[in-house]
Amino acid sequence: MVIRHCAKCGIFWQGLGHDLSKYTMIEFLPGAKFYQGTRSPNEMERETNGFSRAWMHHKGHNKHHFEYWTDYNCVTKQVEAVPMDENYIIEMFCDRIAASKVYNGKKYTDSDTLNYFLRGRGRHLMHAQTAAKLEYLLDMLAEKGEKETFAFVRALHKSGKSLPLKEF
Repeated sequence: MVIRHCAKCGIFWQGLGHDLSKYTMIEFLPGAKFYQGTRSPNEMERETNGFSRAWMHHKGHNKHHFEYWTDYNCVTKQVEAVPMDENYIIEMFCDRIAASKVYNGKKYTDSDTLNYFLRGRGRHLMHAQTAAKLEYLLDMLAEKGEKETFAFVRALHKSGKSLPLKEF
């Protein structure tokens, strides 16, 4: 599903390589062991072990996860979020839609992905610019639907222009 969404957004080749790390043993075995079908197996692995080794590996090997985009700031002496490259914001957008469709099944609506994002806002270490670009796309998806939003992203990506920011 993510590959299809990425193709519609103009990043087919990137989508083709989406989440290949899930086929490594460190991710595949816990994924099979903790699979439930209604939520990420990483949640059950965390509940069981206190952390998810599969998730730590996954987020460190897949640039479409905002958690990948953190670094140590020499001035503040803290780990901080840095802006994501736009291709990866687009892939993250596609991934979140696919996850919402899988987890919500027949009850899925185009606003589900936005609602999930809004419930977690402020609790995640995501750069403000990245969050504003993602929220812009999620708002558009909720208001205008997949077809128009994917066409917008594809045209914007093809033109080389930056993703717009959600204005607050």
